[in-house]
Amino acid sequence: QVQLVESGGGVVQAGGSLRLSCAASGRTFSRYHMGWFRQAPGKEREIVAAISLSGRSTYYVDSVKGRFTISRDNNNNTAYLQMNSLKPEDTAIYYCATTLAGLQIETLYDYWGQGTQVTVSS
Repeated sequence: QVQLVESGGGVVQAGGSLRLSCAASGRTFSRYHMGWFRQAPGKEREIVAAISLSGRSTYYVDSVKGRFTISRDNNNNTAYLQMNSLKPEDTAIYYCATTLAGLQIETLYDYWGQGTQVTVSS
């Protein structure tokens, strides 16, 4: 079992920044990959970014490349998503999740957090 708790969401103006955190417990954090997903109203959930268990490999969806940075601190069992130059279209509920294989394959993510709301005003 893995417990994931996201934090750091909020309301920000376009062009602003937020840093999301995902605190993990229950399984050895360094043994699994981490991903950040988001779901906007009326849209399907999509992967935003992912990071390998070592942190050496990352993935970003095209729409956030150059603006978002995923990272992890295996000593503190926490993953992060630094979001800069936010746009109104980034508004969504953001979730973190874990997987043992397949950074980009949503169906392979097995444990999920409860989500944190990010709202970007224009």
